Amino acid sequence: MLLLPLLLLEVAKSSRWGSARRYTPDWQSLDSRPLPVWFDEAKFGVFVHWGVYSVPAWGSEWFWWHWQGEGLPQYRRFMNENYPPGFSYPEFGPQFTARFFQPEKWADLFMASGAKYVVFTTKHHEGFTNWPSPVSWNWNSKDVGPHRDLVGELGAAVRSRNLRYGLYHSLLEWFHPLYQLDKKNGFKTQNFVNVKTAPELYHLVNRYEPGGVTPMTQPFLLQAKVVVNDRWGRNTSCHHGGFYNCQDKFRPQSLLDHKWEMCTSIDKNSWGYRRDMIMADILSESEIIWELVQTVSLGGNYLLNIAPTKDGLIDPIFQERLLSVGRWMNVNGEAIYSSKPWRVQFEKNASVWYTSQELAVYAIFLRWPENGILNIVSPVTTPNTKISMLGIQGDLKWVERQDEGLLISLPLLLPSALPMASAWTIKLVGVE
Repeated sequence: MLLLPLLLLEVAKSSRWGSARRYTPDWQSLDSRPLPVWFDEAKFGVFVHWGVYSVPAWGSEWFWWHWQGEGLPQYRRFMNENYPPGFSYPEFGPQFTARFFQPEKWADLFMASGAKYVVFTTKHHEGFTNWPSPVSWNWNSKDVGPHRDLVGELGAAVRSRNLRYGLYHSLLEWFHPLYQLDKKNGFKTQNFVNVKTAPELYHLVNRYEPGGVTPMTQPFLLQAKVVVNDRWGRNTSCHHGGFYNCQDKFRPQSLLDHKWEMCTSIDKNSWGYRRDMIMADILSESEIIWELVQTVSLGGNYLLNIAPTKDGLIDPIFQERLLSVGRWMNVNGEAIYSSKPWRVQFEKNASVWYTSQELAVYAIFLRWPENGILNIVSPVTTPNTKISMLGIQGDLKWVERQDEGLLISLPLLLPSALPMASAWTIKLVGVE
């Protein structure tokens, strides 16, 4: 069964395929394709879940399935208490208005967050497409609800700010008759794939210019800057693809030998917008920064999800969290963007995490030591060692003791004078 692909697209205004390398439709060929450099350098992206599930906005984006697929009592009760008898899920469609959707303002927010790429849900498992899919008649954003091409409008705004544009597209639809037929047949038939998914993906790819893809029965071309993940079918997760997602909120405990991405959501309990969200469900600023730091230290990218309302508004708490990442990146981005994992990824107590550039090592710590002395043991100093703190002018004083490691005297400043309220970065030049 095919599952949830993610296309991260370098979308060009024109296509030049003359020098592109040809790949064949098998994993041995596709896995030989090098990862485009831009993706590893980007480090941070914003994910956007938006669809008809944003109308009931309750529970999660799996609302339809929990209500009528599983028949969970809390979802049945919600519908009985809030909607008339016989109300069907497709009736939510016209209420998905996107009335206040302003893609330029969204793109400004994403840029201010420090993100280098944006991933947008073109379709979730409910089947509603956020662009005029030719095989999703009367169940797309042009025919129903917004009467707009949401994928195209956001893409234009994002690209105009030199951000990369990614597309998420679910390859399953819970209640599509052909999907249900294939599911009944143990997925030994491909009716849904041939009639719905494949034509829809080709249309999506060709309309928004992610690269030149010909039918899978023939060799095809992939633009040098296109990135794909590992969620393309059974037994592909964590095994195939340009980078690994492995599972939602995947976070390894050690450095992997393959590029990976942690995909997570500001709302801990849902990817889509929900009205029953409370503050305890929201990742704090420090939690987000710390996840970002740990992810990048271990060689991954960090993709952070937000969920707009049915009207196209982004809740202030989501805006605040994104802007807090941007403020942190403005000071500490040198330690994140284009960085590489260092020979040691973190100290044994996991209080300090490392990244590196060609000439520098960065030690990022979340908690300010009570005595104002940061103790790290992994870096080995040389006669040319210089130590400073990002956001603070001048070098820091330090000593190295054989039994204690490196002791760095942090700036004696009031909290209000520090460059950030949490997570600070020490830059070490001339260490081994």
